[in-house]
Amino acid sequence: MSWWWTRSLNCGEKRDEQNGAAGSSQSVGLIVGVTGIVGSSLAEILPLPGTPGGPWKVYGVARRPCPSWLSNHPIEYIQCDVSDAGDTIAKLSPLTDITHIFYVSWIGSEDCQINATMLQNIFNAVTPNAPNLKHICLQTGIKHYFGLFETDTKTEPHDSPFTEDLPRLNQPNFYHNLEDILYEETAKKGLTWSVHRPALVFGFSPCSLMNILGTLSVYAVICKHDNKPLVYPGTEASWNCYADAVDAELIAEHQIWAAVDPMAKNGAFNCNNGDVFKWKHMWKALAEKFELEMVGYEEGKEQVSMEEMMKDKGPVWDEIVRENQLVPTKLEEVGAWWFADIAFASQNLLSSMNKNKEHGFVGFRNSIKSFTSCIDKMKAYRIIP
Repeated sequence: MSWWWTRSLNCGEKRDEQNGAAGSSQSVGLIVGVTGIVGSSLAEILPLPGTPGGPWKVYGVARRPCPSWLSNHPIEYIQCDVSDAGDTIAKLSPLTDITHIFYVSWIGSEDCQINATMLQNIFNAVTPNAPNLKHICLQTGIKHYFGLFETDTKTEPHDSPFTEDLPRLNQPNFYHNLEDILYEETAKKGLTWSVHRPALVFGFSPCSLMNILGTLSVYAVICKHDNKPLVYPGTEASWNCYADAVDAELIAEHQIWAAVDPMAKNGAFNCNNGDVFKWKHMWKALAEKFELEMVGYEEGKEQVSMEEMMKDKGPVWDEIVRENQLVPTKLEEVGAWWFADIAFASQNLLSSMNKNKEHGFVGFRNSIKSFTSCIDKMKAYRIIP
């Protein structure tokens, strides 16, 4: 794996000084939300021998039992409901060797209070008991710039491309609650922090609430099973406009960079692949990957709801899983149809990576290759045939 190191403007000496002892002592990471798209990538990359800041010992926390696709990674898995203060204290306070926290978890309701409580419970359990704790990575997202999906407050979103210095929108957003807790708790202990705002994420995990790639792969598999073409369900605007996305592995690299590089400390950073794409091109790649006839956007056609289209397909998916001896999953676990409906109605949600480059992070991915390689990974782990 090639890493992101580059000399930022006027910062080479500072980095060399502070990184001189890299690798001389063990780093210990706590991944909160380890079964999600980014959590899974962190669990895969952090323990690798060449990962900066290492060697890394890794704890992974999630509410569900350890899934099969994480069992090969050398992490210590901890089943814990971090929305429960007692469970969090009992399970995490004994972890006295933690040096870095990677917080990549959220609750699906976008509820400000519940999400804030989860992060606060982590701080309450870890910070009094981990004397070597140094840095906290908090993952939010580009909804920071245009607002949550579940809100009655109508606020004009920021114009894209989004930059990190744009002010908060005047509406409730649990990202704000998480950031405020982060700022307050790190200030108390003199810890460093970073906030990560990824674009649409391409990655592998059946346990993600907003897995667009997994959702589209399952849709393609069902189309193939039913001998139907791959029909684009979205709007004309989403078909033709430029979009950006980010590979989950690149987000993991981004967070590791922030955890170990002094130039990334105490700042917020967007994260995308560094290129743009159109869904008309991605749809072609998806159809080719599954050897399906492609039907693109047809002029005058209204958006078709994938949530409505897939509501009765549970038994079909059960049959596909059984026939192909896949990892047992339910359709509602692997298909975030509501999220696909939102993605295919959206446009002009581009974010800038200039601040990253100025601070030394120049990692990138080819979005179409990222898209197809993640599909290969889902096949390798027997999530799809």
